[in-house]
Amino acid sequence: MNYSEIEQGWHYFVTGWHLIRQKGLKRFVIMPIVLNIVLLSFVFWLLMHQIGDLTSWMLSFMPAWLDWLNYIITALAVIMILLVYYFIFTTLAGFIAAPFNGLLAEKVELLLTKQQGNDDGIMDFIKDLPRMMKREWQKLWYSLPRFILLFILGFIPALGQTIVPVLFFLFTAWMLAIQYCDYPFDNHKIAFPQMQQQLTQHRVLNVTFGSLVAACTFIPLLNFIVMPVAVCGATALWVDKYKQLNQ
Repeated sequence: MNYSEIEQGWHYFVTGWHLIRQKGLKRFVIMPIVLNIVLLSFVFWLLMHQIGDLTSWMLSFMPAWLDWLNYIITALAVIMILLVYYFIFTTLAGFIAAPFNGLLAEKVELLLTKQQGNDDGIMDFIKDLPRMMKREWQKLWYSLPRFILLFILGFIPALGQTIVPVLFFLFTAWMLAIQYCDYPFDNHKIAFPQMQQQLTQHRVLNVTFGSLVAACTFIPLLNFIVMPVAVCGATALWVDKYKQLNQ
């Protein structure tokens, strides 16, 4: 176990909370928060209308000899359903909030490196939109086959109600690290495969960071502001660990 990278994952997550309060960044934080509130409200409403039926459906695949673990397996099934809905949320958020998160990542990097920014106008912002959307599709096509595989494994008796939820959480944490670290990488037009390869060099760090982001998403009130926090923390991680590798 790489305890140093676990500690660093905590450090960059906490750094994100400090950065969103910095002078000059607050106005770039507002739009991601608003979008987060709207999307979370929609996904929560959808979840509340479906979770009972989905839990019963998943438990129908559980063999009778595991009835004595009913409460534990029910909890794990609920966790897996929550993670499925979280995947839906992050996919929607990725497409809708990408331009605003990319802009926030740019401003955070300028603050941390003490550089002067370019006064890009609205036309420059619009020109970048196709590239940003293409990047979100790349992330979706990377994650979707793995998501489908885990979803199918979830129907295997015993395995699907015990080990798969844990794998689902680790997969979600990894995808969140990719999601938020990608904003500063994409701002510098670094190819998605290259970004992915570099993140694997600090896999424990990034999974720890993503796990903390995922955990906060399920905590009321914190879940409304965790998106810009994650963008800020991931950008600080980029500046410290990856920026020099890509110059």
